[in-house]
Amino acid sequence: MKSVKKTNLVILCLSVLLGIVIAVQLKQNVPDLTPVTLNAIEMTKYEIEAINKEVAELKVMIKDKEKQIEMYKSISSGDKNIIDILNNELEKNRITAGFEEVQGPGIIVKMEDNMDENAFGQELDLDLIHDADVLRIINDLRGAGAEAISINGQRVLAISEIKCGGPIIRINNNSVATPIHITAIGDPKLLNAAICAPNTYGYALKTIDQINIETSMKDKVVVPAYIERFDFQYAKPIKEGD
Repeated sequence: MKSVKKTNLVILCLSVLLGIVIAVQLKQNVPDLTPVTLNAIEMTKYEIEAINKEVAELKVMIKDKEKQIEMYKSISSGDKNIIDILNNELEKNRITAGFEEVQGPGIIVKMEDNMDENAFGQELDLDLIHDADVLRIINDLRGAGAEAISINGQRVLAISEIKCGGPIIRINNNSVATPIHITAIGDPKLLNAAICAPNTYGYALKTIDQINIETSMKDKVVVPAYIERFDFQYAKPIKEGD
């Protein structure tokens, strides 16, 4: 009898030990599952959209390079005049740099100080247009795909300065007074949404600071060329071997 009990006890112990080993083994094989949140899904969506946009830009770049290769082949075979090709490249570069007048669909943004009599005597600083306001609007337009921008007839380039000078704003060393007229070429609907859609800076200026902002979508607007001189004093091109 004692022998039977001892055998059963050994079997029980072995069974418990086997169960523990199996449980540990199963636990090690179970992958760690991280809960998926709505924020994580949105971030992944934005990353996918950014990658797709980058792929599309690379495809456009590849097509441009293929066209250049074909152009060089035509030059080498004598089918095209090198002077005409260089003139076309020069014109294209001048347009890209902003030294040519351009036209196309776009919008006109009119910004004006809040002249309501109820605004005076309060925080007057919030009722006036400042250089920071204009810069934010310009950046929002660029983010919406604006290809060319001007402010009261002054072409806006990467080298253009926009700063306050008392009751006026200076751009390209020229004084600009209100009302501010910003002309931008691009998709009119996207450009308009960048200014008027909720949660945009333009929407906040209009609804909170009560700055007068009006937008007009146009089938054709004209952006003038940059006519000021700009000489590089410090930036020099890197030559081969430097």
